[in-house]
Amino acid sequence: MSNHKFACHFTEWAAGRPDDKITVVDDETSTNETRLGAVRDIKFAIDSLGLDDDMLVIAGDNVLDFSLVRFIEYSRSKETSCVMRFYEPSEDRLRKCGVLEVNGNDLILGMQEKPTQPRSHWCCPPFYYYTRKDAARIPDGIAAGCGTDAPGSYIAWLATQVPVHAMEMPGHRFDIGNLESYHSVCEQYNGISG
Repeated sequence: MSNHKFACHFTEWAAGRPDDKITVVDDETSTNETRLGAVRDIKFAIDSLGLDDDMLVIAGDNVLDFSLVRFIEYSRSKETSCVMRFYEPSEDRLRKCGVLEVNGNDLILGMQEKPTQPRSHWCCPPFYYYTRKDAARIPDGIAAGCGTDAPGSYIAWLATQVPVHAMEMPGHRFDIGNLESYHSVCEQYNGISG
């Protein structure tokens, strides 16, 4: 998923990887005022590609040092939509992310997007596994008023409707928010561990 401004760059990159099945979806927006927001972008991709299956949604400004196979297996074993979580000791950082409350069985009891008063130290990065049924519920979430800018807004709403689980992240993620963090990731990243 890309906005119109960068879609041609991603399409060109994908064309150079003929062995990988990559489809770039241009959301046809080119300004902050016309952007759809993450949740509507997901809906746009579902509608544009005619998707009717379970799906893995990951924000593109993240680099992982672990395989997603375990997360997919976990999600399928739970038979629910799932997210990942990691322990974040810094309250300042928690105020900039989605924060989860979970029970002893990993069931999400509540989720706050960028809370001023975090209720836990479980940060929820934008790594989501939607069941086919829950992916089809996105229009219901939007109609019910879930936020559409932050991708976690839909999960926060969904967790009030159906069971959603949160797996503890098995490794690290690197969030690329600016050029400085990009250079830092280039220095630290060692690839995906087994």
